[in-house]
Amino acid sequence: MERSLSGAGAASGPESLLERAFIDAVEQVDDLDPTRARVLDAAYEQFCRMGIQRSTMEDVAKRAGVSRITVYRRFATKDVLVEQVVRREFRRYFDQFLLDIQQAESVADRVVLGFVSSLRAIRGNPLIGGLLAVEPDLVAPSMISDGGRTLATVREFVAGQLRHEQHAGNVSKELDTDLVAELMVRISASFLAIPSHIIDIEDDEQLAEVARRYLVPMLEPRPRR
Repeated sequence: MERSLSGAGAASGPESLLERAFIDAVEQVDDLDPTRARVLDAAYEQFCRMGIQRSTMEDVAKRAGVSRITVYRRFATKDVLVEQVVRREFRRYFDQFLLDIQQAESVADRVVLGFVSSLRAIRGNPLIGGLLAVEPDLVAPSMISDGGRTLATVREFVAGQLRHEQHAGNVSKELDTDLVAELMVRISASFLAIPSHIIDIEDDEQLAEVARRYLVPMLEPRPRR
């Protein structure tokens, strides 16, 4: 198996893993093939229990209660299957993020809640969080070594939310939404990729305070020189 999730992506189009998950979330794309969904559910459980490296297509077929041929008809290789399972988890992350920020009453609260929610969702996901902790070389290359495309996808997602706030009159129209989103995403990504000895990312209250003190002020546009 490729030592990166990007290997399967070459066969399914030029978009990155996260880009396709983002598109699925925005367009509310659902899997209408019940057998395919059943295999993905089984693969998710298998990978969470045994890890990706130790799992085989036959293991997934047994857990799904289908033949190995059935699995291969829908997922040509193990790389493709892994990619699709991870892609679905990122799709769920985007969906949950949008639900979480609806609870907030102000744009500042939405920034704080979104920051905390995104870190909690990824680190707490049995598959994504587990891969980042145990098998980072399977996830990291597709997230940080793709020419910045994965970060760009998340940035566009956040920038889109900031533009909605602009249209609603909640933040200044002078705000550079792309730049602010870029900074917010890079800060979030760094906490996931590099352990901090100062900030405990398991502490939601501490993360919320960081967001209030350092991310929320980004919503105020700086005067141009």
